[in-house]
Amino acid sequence: MSALLDASVQDIETWEHTKCLTAWIALTGATPASRLSSRFLRKALSFELQCKKLGGHSGAIRRQLRAGTKSTLVPTQALTHGTQLVRQWNGRSYRVQVIADGFEMDGQRYSSLSAIAKRITGAEWSGPRFFGLNKRSA
Repeated sequence: MSALLDASVQDIETWEHTKCLTAWIALTGATPASRLSSRFLRKALSFELQCKKLGGHSGAIRRQLRAGTKSTLVPTQALTHGTQLVRQWNGRSYRVQVIADGFEMDGQRYSSLSAIAKRITGAEWSGPRFFGLNKRSA
């Protein structure tokens, strides 16, 4: 396992599925579900290695995770035609209009809020979460 701890995230990104499975078993002592993709296993391995090397989450975060937080999502289907969503990001205000077959921003149509969130941030986001449609309750 010490050789495994010397691996970098960049190394893991090049591993084949079989090597990912072997590394996961060595790292966790458990066999992963057979249907997990190589991409998912690489991300999970990278996370687990970083936790082992850097100590993982703080005690406060671990307590929050154990306690759990319930969240409910306003389904995007519940948004009515004409609704406007506004989000500030890096000093700019973005306005998204709900249209009959999806969403529109800056004159361009999108099929999902997640596609818009990615366009704005350049990263993978849950669109409903990015636009504040999650309602959290304890």
